[in-house]
Amino acid sequence: MIKSMTGFGTASFENELAFVHVEVKTLNSKFLDLSMRYPKQFSAKELDIRQLVSQHLERGKVSLAVEFVKKQADELPVIFNKALFERFYKEFSAMAVSVGAHSEELLKLALQAPGVMHTLTEKSDSEEQDWALLVPVLEEALRQCNGFREDEGASLMEKFQESLQVLREQLEGVRREEPIRRQKVRSRISTNVSEWLGDMKFDENRFEQELIYYFEKIDITEELVRLETHLNYFEKTLLATHGQGKKLGFISQEIGREINTIGSKANDAAMQKHVILMKDELEKIKEQSLNIL
Repeated sequence: MIKSMTGFGTASFENELAFVHVEVKTLNSKFLDLSMRYPKQFSAKELDIRQLVSQHLERGKVSLAVEFVKKQADELPVIFNKALFERFYKEFSAMAVSVGAHSEELLKLALQAPGVMHTLTEKSDSEEQDWALLVPVLEEALRQCNGFREDEGASLMEKFQESLQVLREQLEGVRREEPIRRQKVRSRISTNVSEWLGDMKFDENRFEQELIYYFEKIDITEELVRLETHLNYFEKTLLATHGQGKKLGFISQEIGREINTIGSKANDAAMQKHVILMKDELEKIKEQSLNIL
């Protein structure tokens, strides 16, 4: 079953310690293009998060947002050098008095002074506890997103089947027109030769060779066979279990080549109508194939 690259998943968890919420959005992309937004305490877990995402989603443009709110804070995420802060504040105050400046911003300046405030970077037991809370929520959001992709894939499958049916119907229409086209060509050549040459003599053997060469140039038998083969292979690929998106794109290109060749060789108004309808339906298939995993 095919799977779309468009997906959405969300999951939440809450207990007495924290509130966790994860949201995942995906769009089509040739590779796994992951952008993440998460609290700073999970910076050391970036590689683990990427591995989890790649295990579930494999490919696509993925946006991941993590919200983690602690209800109880055992310790601040920063430490302050209070003695250094007091010295900076006194110095700034004295300088402000000496020049007659306002002192409203002195607290902010002292807090921002070098060495006053340090962010905790060492791993703590609290960080591991936070990670243990986040992982199941993250996995659930990824599973939901994957399920969304499968549902979208089922919808795309129906559209592909409808498009393939249209292509096959138009292919049969071309086949019905082919004998009529051949007869038209023969009649036109016969009439034109009679009108142009009249009673003039010509080499019948050479004329027959030229006719054979001409009919070979406008013959579309091989193109019709190859087109049907490509359509069958496209449908078979749809039923594959893994990574059909790129292959479907390649098959679509081959289908397009055969349709274009039929159109250029046919030179027949009735047949061109079927060719135009096939081209239109193929464009729908190509557009939809871009969103297949």
